[in-house]
Amino acid sequence: MNVRPDQLKSTIAKSVYPVYMVSGDEPLQQMESLDLIRSHLRQNDFSEREILDVDAQFDWQRLMDEAANMSLFATRRIVEIRLPSAKPGKQGSQALKDYLSRPPEDTVLIINAGKIDGNSKKSAWYKAVDQSGLVVQCWPVPVDKLSHWLMLRFIARDMEADNDVLAYISQHVEGNLLAADQEIEKLYLLLGPGKITYADVAEAVTSQSRYSVFELVDMLLVGNTKRVIKIIAGLKAEGIVPVVVNWALAKDIRLLTQASQDVSSADFMLKRSGVWQSRITMFKSCMSRHTPRSFQLMLKRCSYLDAVSKGMIDANVWDEIETLCVRLAGSTRVSR
Repeated sequence: MNVRPDQLKSTIAKSVYPVYMVSGDEPLQQMESLDLIRSHLRQNDFSEREILDVDAQFDWQRLMDEAANMSLFATRRIVEIRLPSAKPGKQGSQALKDYLSRPPEDTVLIINAGKIDGNSKKSAWYKAVDQSGLVVQCWPVPVDKLSHWLMLRFIARDMEADNDVLAYISQHVEGNLLAADQEIEKLYLLLGPGKITYADVAEAVTSQSRYSVFELVDMLLVGNTKRVIKIIAGLKAEGIVPVVVNWALAKDIRLLTQASQDVSSADFMLKRSGVWQSRITMFKSCMSRHTPRSFQLMLKRCSYLDAVSKGMIDANVWDEIETLCVRLAGSTRVSR
């Protein structure tokens, strides 16, 4: 079965398929589709997950070995193949066909692939996936449909944006759905639920500091502690809402937490998450200074910061922000 991302939620609950494939070159829809599939499988007791990253040296026998292996704890498993090129090659094509001819009962296969071209859709391995399971193809939202897409994203956050707001964001993000979603999230943090007009958005945008929050995050990633402290002082002086700073911190620390779990696939994971190629080096620089456990603790600290910034905990929010930022800009790895 072949479905669009917006059809997936209503379709997925009907069955558990032996294979799911999410492909395309639109990162946000791809990530959300994969998250929805994983959540559905967890609800159906698929609690173990094995990730196979496919590159030029990948041995496709590993897929067959995973199919043959029984879980140590007799639980249902997910085997997720990351296939950036969307071209498994001769060996991979045969392995996928063999796997789907006899899929194991306790295992579901998820294929996270790049854009599928016309020739690939005619291949035997693609037809085997299409006939055996669920295929979700994620395409960029056409310009003439972007306003409608934005309207639905606002509604999901209990916000009602007028046409001028939708037009402003459409022009600002130039079709980048990740950027659009981040703009909506930022407006939600600044303005809250309810109706918003272009005047509301203009006021929120013009109130942003000349010391950019995004510059702060970049300086954190590269470890420029002196610049970080100066930017934080500027943000505070300009009256930036602390919750917006914490949002930016939590967003990138969450990515660092995920990417640090498997450094070998960090580039792929960051790119799929919408990180620009020019910033991937910054992320990897930060990962070299911290352990995965350190990122987990810093992400937990962001939750604490969120409570402080909303007045739920009595503490100096800017002192807490500076403490977290200095830690992130520094290093928690022990020198040997």
